[in-house]
Amino acid sequence: MPRGRMPEGSAALSNAERQARHRAKMLAAQPRLIVKRPAAAAAAAAAARRSRSKRWNDALAEMIAVQAECAAWFEALPESLRDSATAVALQDMIELDLDAIAAVQPPRGYGRD
Repeated sequence: MPRGRMPEGSAALSNAERQARHRAKMLAAQPRLIVKRPAAAAAAAAAARRSRSKRWNDALAEMIAVQAECAAWFEALPESLRDSATAVALQDMIELDLDAIAAVQPPRGYGRD
């Protein structure tokens, strides 16, 4: 009783021919899978490649924006809440001296100072 399939030609295929035929069959059977990263993951990867000084400046801009939001929030508080813990915390955030932090720039490094 013979084992396996009968050869299609006069002789059996070699291992390399069989492998090449199998790979061609697999490529033809399925379309090539293209994996795209979600936009959030792509943005996170791009953010990870930013330079230290760019990240510093972005963080500083964010802190200044938050400080401005806190000032607007504090101004919108009614007089009855001006002595609350929230008002004290907002006042502390408004009084932070971000100009001193903004004056500092991180070194560029590797002899580019």
